[in-house]
Amino acid sequence: MTASTGEGPQPTAMAVPAIREGRYCHAHVDPLAALRGQGEPPWDVYLTGTVFLDIIFTGLDSAPVRGTESWARGMGSSPGGVANMATALSRLGLKTSLAAAFGDDHYGDYCWDALEQGEGIDLTPSRTVRGWHSPVTVSMAYEGERTMVSHGHEPPPEEPAPDCPPRARAAVASLVPGKRAPWIAQAASKGTRIFADVGWDDTGAWDLAALADLQHCEAFLPNAEEAMRYTGTTCPRAAAHALTEHVPLAVVTLGAEGAYAVDRRTDESAEVPAIAVEALDPTGAGDVFVAGFVTGTLAGWPLADRLAFAGLTAALSVQEFGGSLSAPGWSEIGAWWRKVQSYDDQDPAALRRYAFLEDLIPATARPWPLRRAVPTIGFRRYA
Repeated sequence: MTASTGEGPQPTAMAVPAIREGRYCHAHVDPLAALRGQGEPPWDVYLTGTVFLDIIFTGLDSAPVRGTESWARGMGSSPGGVANMATALSRLGLKTSLAAAFGDDHYGDYCWDALEQGEGIDLTPSRTVRGWHSPVTVSMAYEGERTMVSHGHEPPPEEPAPDCPPRARAAVASLVPGKRAPWIAQAASKGTRIFADVGWDDTGAWDLAALADLQHCEAFLPNAEEAMRYTGTTCPRAAAHALTEHVPLAVVTLGAEGAYAVDRRTDESAEVPAIAVEALDPTGAGDVFVAGFVTGTLAGWPLADRLAFAGLTAALSVQEFGGSLSAPGWSEIGAWWRKVQSYDDQDPAALRRYAFLEDLIPATARPWPLRRAVPTIGFRRYA
């Protein structure tokens, strides 16, 4: 294997006028501008899953203690669940379509408005389920980690629409051991590139054969513990190599150490260290990482650049409240790049690692404000 240095054709992007969506405006960069043309898929990424209302408490000094009351210094509310990934993708300039069930309540209305009007996400395949309440997650962030409590019910089943899944360049799926999702094979048969992650295997089997839809995937992005358990290895880098026997591209996140990736098709591997930041709330950082990696892959960037970009977007996200609305846009990415270049004692090697950003970030982009998590929803509007 050869380690990628990020050399080669540099990625390019086109700055286009800001898009006004509801009360919020996004300074927009299209990372796929050079690829667009006649006959292209209508969507860059298709997603399906459950939308939660996330209520996040931050500023806790320690985990709540049984029988006591804890006060948090910060609180935020935002759409969660699959909305984390959808928002991150949309803010990076990808045309995103989401199929999800929304609750027939104020929480559901808020999440729908935040995603469709606030973020420009296509909700045509989505539905509001009459009489069904929105799932809710309460997340408590402390000591760099989080604890979550969730409640919800499965929505009533619905026959898939004829055009669902729609034609898209890529789709992101969460694989479940022992369970197939028919839409994954359908999407792959249309030429959609499937990027998959996975959750903790509660059965304890950790059998790759149980991930039946992995055969349809182009890339698999587990964390280090998941990767080692599924491959029976004791090293996450060895696990990444072992996973390429089952999927062309394996990306293993290493927590504070960064990420490591192996591409079987190009015989290439790359490792990029994490960016050290003071985390306010880690909720959704993994989703933002995947969104950044998908963006770079669709744009055709070198493997090391994709890892660096994914890690950067995830690092920026943990400095804001909430999962979905903490995702950075190009203005935040540009501000970070300009700031790190201003330090006289900056490591030249670190600057070279992110030099590919120079051709992506428009020099005159106006920093339009992104919608962020607020303590509560439904504030009254006064004249």
